[in-house]
Amino acid sequence: MGILIKDGWVLTREGEGLEFKRGYVWIEGDRIREIRSDDRRQKALEDGCTLVINARGCAVLPGMINGHSHLFQTFVRGLGEGKPLMEWLQSAVWPMATCMEEEDFYLAALIGCLENLKGGATAVIDMHYVHTTKASSDMVLQAMQDTGIRGYLCRTSADQNYHPPLMEDKDTVFKEMDRLLGRWHGRAGGRLSLMVGLLNPWACSADLVKSAVEYAGANGLRLQIHVAESDAVVEKTLKAYGLRNVDWLKEQGCLGENVQYVHGVCLEDDELEVLKEHGVSLVHCPIANMYLASGTARVTDWLARGLNVALATDGPGSNNSQDMLEVLKFTACLQKLRTMDAAALSCGQVLDMATAGGARALGRDDLGVLEEGAKADVITVRLDRMHIAPVHRIDSALVYNANGGDVDTVLVDGRVVVYQGRSTLVDEEEIRAKAQKRIAQLRRQVGL
Repeated sequence: MGILIKDGWVLTREGEGLEFKRGYVWIEGDRIREIRSDDRRQKALEDGCTLVINARGCAVLPGMINGHSHLFQTFVRGLGEGKPLMEWLQSAVWPMATCMEEEDFYLAALIGCLENLKGGATAVIDMHYVHTTKASSDMVLQAMQDTGIRGYLCRTSADQNYHPPLMEDKDTVFKEMDRLLGRWHGRAGGRLSLMVGLLNPWACSADLVKSAVEYAGANGLRLQIHVAESDAVVEKTLKAYGLRNVDWLKEQGCLGENVQYVHGVCLEDDELEVLKEHGVSLVHCPIANMYLASGTARVTDWLARGLNVALATDGPGSNNSQDMLEVLKFTACLQKLRTMDAAALSCGQVLDMATAGGARALGRDDLGVLEEGAKADVITVRLDRMHIAPVHRIDSALVYNANGGDVDTVLVDGRVVVYQGRSTLVDEEEIRAKAQKRIAQLRRQVGL
């Protein structure tokens, strides 16, 4: 008994490259058991399986990994038009975030998780830094559990130079981490995980950073931090410490294969060499970097140095969307513009960053790939649409034509969580209606 995804164009890895082959994916439990192109074997499996998913006209991919988001920001999307990073935070994010109640965090995360799934991401890292209510992190994790996504809650802290209601003392930070680890880490059959988060170098003291690094190492957790997001951020760190971001983080020991730096727009060559030496992963958020006019990351240089790169939407407040297929096109096109080279990034490189690159950042070799024995986190993307047809190359069609509306079926841990574009687990209309009603109340409260 199992699930058969049949007659699709299946993304496989051939040596160092990616290739699409007509065939089937056979799933038992939470694992991929077979990937072949064999009509007789496919028929035999079809006769004895629990569910058949017809992928004719579809690409079959490993689920993408959204390497960085702030799910609560579904409640603030559209409020940051025309504002750079600091003004956007002060005028839009902070006022709304500090008024949100526990149910708001659940609703916002439900919407964000659903949008991620329907945009092709089977896993998301949520950098959650709003702890104005006791259980805001629990609400996000509950939403992850209820929607069926593979969720990484990166509980993030700041203890200086930030909006006072969003700062915490060190004892509170790690007491809460202990509580969340005991309650949530490894729950839902291992689908939910905790990570350690630091907001950025200028909002975190040296003591907090060192303690976070130690805590992550002692508990076998990944650690994520915003780094060199814009010139203004670098200047803040230079003013505070007399050091650029990476030099200061190196002094605190915030390096290693379990560490992820998000953005990295303003990293210089010597900083990149340090990251390469220590195995730090970089998380690229092209749309947010453009939206806030933060700058253009040197992704081609990162890859040329052998750094691992993951892709991400960033939060809905600085992107407005959680569409990972949209991120593919912006990733490719932005590097063409930056380098003035139309061949700056291949479609294969972009797809790899969105799948295996995210998995490598998480230390997982069973995600981001379609291989026998890998986790059955799989998506099908329709290619038989007018804005995609006719298809010359599937990889090009996915990177430059497809969008989240083309995602048809999504499986996480071998469970169908989206079928024909609709969630199988929660009532989308009810969630949307509740959120819209609540947003109207919050807007009045905030004075927007």
